[in-house]
Amino acid sequence: MAIPLLDLKKQYATIRDEALRVTAEVYESQLFILGKRVDDFERDFAAYCHTKYAIGVSSGTDALLEALMVLGVGAGDEVIVPAHSFFATAGVVARLGATPVFVDIDLADYNVDVTLIEEKLTPRTKAIIPVHIYGQVADMDAILAIAQKHKLPVIEDAAQAVGADYNGKRAGSMGLMGCFSFFPSKNLGAFGDAGAITTNGEALAEQLIDFRVHGMRPKYFHHSVGGNFRIDALQAAMLHVKMPHLESWHEGRRRNADLYRRLFAGTDGIVMPAELPGRRHIYHQFVVRFPAGRETRDRVMAHLKSVSIGCEVYYPLTLPQQECFRDLPSAKEQYPNAEAAAETTLAIPIYPELSEEQIGEVVREIRHALCG
Repeated sequence: MAIPLLDLKKQYATIRDEALRVTAEVYESQLFILGKRVDDFERDFAAYCHTKYAIGVSSGTDALLEALMVLGVGAGDEVIVPAHSFFATAGVVARLGATPVFVDIDLADYNVDVTLIEEKLTPRTKAIIPVHIYGQVADMDAILAIAQKHKLPVIEDAAQAVGADYNGKRAGSMGLMGCFSFFPSKNLGAFGDAGAITTNGEALAEQLIDFRVHGMRPKYFHHSVGGNFRIDALQAAMLHVKMPHLESWHEGRRRNADLYRRLFAGTDGIVMPAELPGRRHIYHQFVVRFPAGRETRDRVMAHLKSVSIGCEVYYPLTLPQQECFRDLPSAKEQYPNAEAAAETTLAIPIYPELSEEQIGEVVREIRHALCG
């Protein structure tokens, strides 16, 4: 049977009536930029993230970019980032003229290896950006301890981790700022690009609000150079419709993850994603690993695609291997765990609407490929 990696149409069917209603209301109002729709979403999203403030922005990338801008990151500065992440984590650093400094990951959870951070710090280090990759929070206690010791701000890249918990604390609530993406494929996805920044600092929140409208307050008076980082009212309205369903969608993903583990029990040659103690994984992606190497991973991937089962490699190159970063000093170092993740991991379907029959089919086909 055909099983896509993600089927957003099934999710949409559950909220269609309300989605069409609020869409029509926004159209009828003809109020598309900021306003009450954005205010309502920001209030409820901040509460969900256990933070005092949430500022809606135009994308997850712009959330990271704006967060670095308000910190004054620029030419000559360095920012610590993991070697394994979506491009934006490092791209926003380079965009400001600063240098991303890469740190290898831990294969247990694919997040940054906290034991390697301090050796990468220099007097030029301006911030640390841990990524809560695939929906599981990085080791924030260790990261915050390092940051406090060296008086550095932490910006949580929580683009894939909305609602993930770490020792009872919510992703995006522990660092100075948390940055979220609402790209349509995320657990909480907009109907286009959108993002948010969370913080507990009142003055910082006000600065972020100004920066998303070109550093303007009041109208046409600019006390800083920001950008056009506003979230659309339409996207805020759609996210607000989805938010009451988010916890049940998380639990659906977690239920499917548990089923995969049960069905794969005793299967040689495949490693399930680990959910580490004290953390609630929200499984934005369910990433399995084939320790035998790239050839095995690629054989499984080719077989799944041949039987119309969706799968994808996140990410086929490490950040230091990207052409635009290859001349950076830290890109010339070795990142064995990040490279192993690039060569041996594969994301398989995990969305909450999957049936047990579909999950069973995915498991059978992967087993077939491993035995082939």
